[in-house]
Amino acid sequence: MNGIQMILVILVAFIVGCSSVMDQMETYQPLVACSLIGLVTGHLELGVMLGGQLQFIAMGWANVGAAMAPDASLAGIAAAIILIEGGQGEAGIGTAMGIAVPLAVAGLFLTMLVRTITVGIAHIMDRKAEEANYKSIERWQFIGLSLQGLRVAIPAALLLAIPANLVRQGLESMPAWLTQGMTIGGGMVVAVGYAMVINMMASREVWPFFFLGFALAALQELTLISLGIIGVVLAILYLSLEGKGGNGSSNGGSSSDTGDPLGDILDDY
Repeated sequence: MNGIQMILVILVAFIVGCSSVMDQMETYQPLVACSLIGLVTGHLELGVMLGGQLQFIAMGWANVGAAMAPDASLAGIAAAIILIEGGQGEAGIGTAMGIAVPLAVAGLFLTMLVRTITVGIAHIMDRKAEEANYKSIERWQFIGLSLQGLRVAIPAALLLAIPANLVRQGLESMPAWLTQGMTIGGGMVVAVGYAMVINMMASREVWPFFFLGFALAALQELTLISLGIIGVVLAILYLSLEGKGGNGSSNGGSSSDTGDPLGDILDDY
């Protein structure tokens, strides 16, 4: 990477770190974070491919009570940097994913450290609120947000400080059993993450669609566009059947039925 690309990567890492505590911004999602790193480094396709696979893992991560989920933002940024600097192309995606998960767990330490510091910042803002010093409150708010950004930007800068040839040599020096094991492990982690998502949303009504998806995925002639169209059609059919089941059959049909099922469904939702 050249100097401008490194600056852009650090800037993206900073924004991703800030968005990890702002629900209205989804740049911390691995799919977006990896794609942005790929965009600024000229490897957009690799970034999208890595982000898409990491997203399946992150979908199963959630903060429950006092239990903190692994740091998805740091995982996406670090994995993308390692993949691009490694220069292995698509073959290095499995290795990058294998490295990303331990980094995400290690990132919990930085998350807890920053959130512990922001507790003190919150108390300072309380005192400023008692003084009606709103400008100072805004300044401390931006300081706390900047700490979240630095939590990801500093590790990204440290990774960039390592020469790309050393990263490439380190990845190439790994024995075949280790790289293949990390690739297999990365695939298994994706399956586990997807299984966690299914476990949260599984119900008697959605299981048929789940198995139908497996059957359709085996048809190699179907493109992503055709699969998306099939998904939309199935969703409309499901909503239509659900609405008819809720109306019951005793009234002989709804008086507001216009003869346009799709229009009626869209009006309801």
